[in-house]
Amino acid sequence: MTLKIISAEDIIFEGEVSSVTLPGAMGEFTVLRNHASLVSALTLGKISYVTAAGDTASAIVEGGIVDVDNNVVSVCIC
Repeated sequence: MTLKIISAEDIIFEGEVSSVTLPGAMGEFTVLRNHASLVSALTLGKISYVTAAGDTASAIVEGGIVDVDNNVVSVCIC
């Protein structure tokens, strides 16, 4: 699936991942391939993801929103 993490100033990450864990407003949750469509608010926390190559990475966010649809995870952060 494709992960896009963007801010008002820059594209933080765009690429293929096998999973992404996000700090949702109602608790942390993980998105895997073929996840149901959803939109959620994000709170202060860490976005962690595993790239298609198996590497792990993370980014600290203050908040934002995430949209999951058709194996594209679009994260807009503050």
